[in-house]
Amino acid sequence: MVETLNISKQDIAVMSMEEVEDLAIRLEQDNYTNAFDGLNDWHLLRAIAFQRPELVEAYVYLLDLDPYDES
Repeated sequence: MVETLNISKQDIAVMSMEEVEDLAIRLEQDNYTNAFDGLNDWHLLRAIAFQRPELVEAYVYLLDLDPYDES
């Protein structure tokens, strides 16, 4: 598993589509031994979405980044 607390922009820059898919599968299965592991994966996916959105397009629904109406 990727250490999300120590991940750098350079690490994200070299991530493959397969690594992102594995991350998304872990999040979908939500079978973590503790809540912090799941939260760390979520933060990693979010960081990838900001730096390399093309890798996360198929998994945006896991991030709940839908804009909402403030009116």
